[in-house]
Amino acid sequence: MKAYILGGLVASGLLLVGGSAAAHHSFAAEFDSEKPITLKGIVTKVEWTNPHVWFYVNVKDPKTGEVTNWGAEMGPPHGLQRRGWRQNTLKVGEEVTVSGSLAKNGAKRMNASKVTMTSTGARPGETLDAASSGSSEKVD
Repeated sequence: MKAYILGGLVASGLLLVGGSAAAHHSFAAEFDSEKPITLKGIVTKVEWTNPHVWFYVNVKDPKTGEVTNWGAEMGPPHGLQRRGWRQNTLKVGEEVTVSGSLAKNGAKRMNASKVTMTSTGARPGETLDAASSGSSEKVD
């Protein structure tokens, strides 16, 4: 009986570990480093979670005036914290400029390499490294 319980616990643990590992992806699987993009917009949502922090910005097309919500993936929370980020660094309603790489599938998503706060935020003009796996740029 104890062997069945122990076996069940081990199998459950393997499923949990396998599931979280499968949920993680490589940069190259989802984003294209040959397609850089820079967007300026208003932060609408911040998800400070593992394995990656995501934030969303409303970006206004200068030609049409149409507003589109973009998702920007950054690195893991611990990597961002080492680079000066905190959970409240990005605030909903704040304007930011974000540079990175486009999603391969054409979705309005990007892998952020750096984020610059605008003059309306608590840290005006500051540029922070997004700690993403696709980031090869050095932030001054």
